[in-house]
Amino acid sequence: MDNCVVRQAIKDQRTDAIVGYELMIQEDKESLYNPSSDSVAANAMVSFLSENSACIFNENKTFMTFTPSLLFRNTPKIFDCEKIVIQIEDNIVVHSLATIIIGKYKEEGYHFAINDFQFTPKYFSMLEYVDYIKMDISSEMNDERKRSIANVVEMAHGFQKEFIATGVNSKEVYEFAKELEADYVEGNYIATATATKTSKMDFMQGNLYQLIVEITRDEPDVEILEQIVSRDASLTYALLKMANSAYFAVHHETTSVRQALVRVGISQLKQWIYLLSFEDNGTNSSEELLKTSFMRANFASALVKKLKKFVINTSDAYLLGMFSTLEYMVDATMEEILQEIPIIEEVKTALISKEGKAGKLYELILCYERAEWGRIKELTEELGLQTNEMAQIYMECVEEVNDIWNNVIGNAENA
Repeated sequence: MDNCVVRQAIKDQRTDAIVGYELMIQEDKESLYNPSSDSVAANAMVSFLSENSACIFNENKTFMTFTPSLLFRNTPKIFDCEKIVIQIEDNIVVHSLATIIIGKYKEEGYHFAINDFQFTPKYFSMLEYVDYIKMDISSEMNDERKRSIANVVEMAHGFQKEFIATGVNSKEVYEFAKELEADYVEGNYIATATATKTSKMDFMQGNLYQLIVEITRDEPDVEILEQIVSRDASLTYALLKMANSAYFAVHHETTSVRQALVRVGISQLKQWIYLLSFEDNGTNSSEELLKTSFMRANFASALVKKLKKFVINTSDAYLLGMFSTLEYMVDATMEEILQEIPIIEEVKTALISKEGKAGKLYELILCYERAEWGRIKELTEELGLQTNEMAQIYMECVEEVNDIWNNVIGNAENA
């Protein structure tokens, strides 16, 4: 089985906090969720999950759909019962031993979610075991379908269960989820839904704190400064814009963070960082969006390493991913934003229109986030990537982002 794995954020509607991530696994004729290949696929997935458990299950809750084979093999016991939410669907609900095995896990402290709830006796018999009810609200709906979903939400709350609206991939669907009074929302729109466009960029407090610590050393390390700036889309954009301003009498465009740091110099850099720290208001409304940009940057850079003689190098690929969220952070269009900074045309074209080879790479990353497995296969073939390598590359990027992010958050809290 060619594993494709991606995480999607789940946001609390009441607090805007990210409470967990769903681990989504490829669904096709060879997938984990195909009854005819359940046993074989389960073997592959148990191995994959065991190897990657540290980076998958180290923050918030992880929601994952388990098949009968995975449940009967006690696969959930690989993980902390407080960190995993076992999702079940029809193949478990209709199983003759469903209530026995689910009851056993429940007694051991595991939590359950039921996917795409139906008004049938079998599904109602599961209610005493589940904590969450999930339904996909992404498709176009008539009034009857909307009333049906609203009834499920009301029923869930009546039984003291929490409702998760999935497929929240647009503003319209997000607004519908709010109308439903869904407890949580999940989908591609979540990262942008909590971001507020402003004329001033949002910076991660932890990154600013680390910059201040490093810049005040007797001999600041340019390599460390580069690492800190490069993991924050806002800082990268602001630094490149400043380095290419008329103030520095630029004769040649500065296109990398390292070049920008050298051009600006430590003295000017100190003033810039202190100014940013005074502007920081202590809020972090765009945290998930910044995290998304960092993940895309690492993923793009890692994928380019697998491509021979590609049109952009790893540094340009990193900027492609990092800058992909900028239009949600600042009150300007992507075209206007990219006029302010000198990045190569291939990256500009990719970000604005998703055209060219770099555009296909960008589209692949976005499709991977959305778990669009069919289009992923088409794009990997066009680019010359191996689909069976992508899941491991993705999880390695998740681990790297988590490690650095935890360090950033820890420094912010201690500041």
